Amino acid sequence: MKLYKLLAATNRERFAPAVVSMKNRGELRERIEALGIPVYTLGIRGPLPGLFSIIRLIRIVRQFQPELIHGWMYHGNLAAQVAAAFVKQKVSVLWSIHQSLYGFEYEKSLTAAIIKLCARISRLPEQIIYISNTSATQHERFGYNKDKRLVLYYGFDTERFAPSKEARCSLRSELGLEQDSLLVGLIGRYHPVKDHSNFLKAAALLSRSQPHVRFVLCGKGIDWDNKLLSELVNELQLAARVHLLGERHDMPRIMAALDIAASSSFSEGFPNVVGEAMSSGVPCVVTVVSDLPDIVGPTGRTVPPRNAAALAAAIEELVASGAERCGALGAMARTRIIEHYALDAAVAQYQGVYESALALVRARTAKARPLSRAALKRLARLG
Repeated sequence: MKLYKLLAATNRERFAPAVVSMKNRGELRERIEALGIPVYTLGIRGPLPGLFSIIRLIRIVRQFQPELIHGWMYHGNLAAQVAAAFVKQKVSVLWSIHQSLYGFEYEKSLTAAIIKLCARISRLPEQIIYISNTSATQHERFGYNKDKRLVLYYGFDTERFAPSKEARCSLRSELGLEQDSLLVGLIGRYHPVKDHSNFLKAAALLSRSQPHVRFVLCGKGIDWDNKLLSELVNELQLAARVHLLGERHDMPRIMAALDIAASSSFSEGFPNVVGEAMSSGVPCVVTVVSDLPDIVGPTGRTVPPRNAAALAAAIEELVASGAERCGALGAMARTRIIEHYALDAAVAQYQGVYESALALVRARTAKARPLSRAALKRLARLG
């Protein structure tokens, strides 16, 4: 989605992008192609690319002849660097890293190997784009080239993610709740680093003093079919207070319906959901990971990761402060996103980086290009 947002806002008079999907067509292919942007696929089926996929990549870059290749996440970064070797003209390569790196405990073995390999060759790209200062520092500790660092925060569509009374009413009606019900939400796919158990334990603690609060969770794998998740909900006696909505495609509505949004992760890059909640006028309680404290600033609350008691206490503080105070914090949060993390500004930054990278490669190409016969004759005359 981050890539899609960037492509959708890219100035097509300045850039002519194409996308290479490493595995299959992907869920976003049709949406990207609707922008008039071609999408190629390598068809990688297993953990490693086969000969056909490598040949396919070479054919694509030779057909498209890019001046700039932007790798998107670890596997994409490596593929971008490989692809650049097969472009006839000189080409600039950018890498982008979209996560924090506290260690390799939760990485697949192949991904961990690629992270380490990329660290060894990280002098090759023009720049490495990180989505937070924390992420940059962490990767540099593992050997990534410090001279290549460039931190670009994500931007948020403040028109799409905006306060909405209609959304508040409709979600409560959907869930069969009273209109004055107070909703605390955790949005994100099911993954160990998101630490859903931390949030649910905090919810159990909060329920003792605030029995009227309801908890909304949604994202891929967040449903009652998730045995580990549903068992924990039942174990904590939260079944009557928790709503597991699964993967949703109406996220602006879900966000705008919340009273408080939480992020319970113990590792993050730059979570979209926090910026989207803030843009929707919702105050956030987040763990102190990545650059989240700087993003939230004075508009929300920060707590240590893996500390359910602290998370519950911070949410309870906002609940107890009342609707007016929460509303004021939410308004401050939206203003903060508009002023510092608006989508247009983020896209402009990316396009500025692209322009600089293209200028460098064009200068190198001009310097390396042999003189024409006419130019040599002119030089001879001057001599």
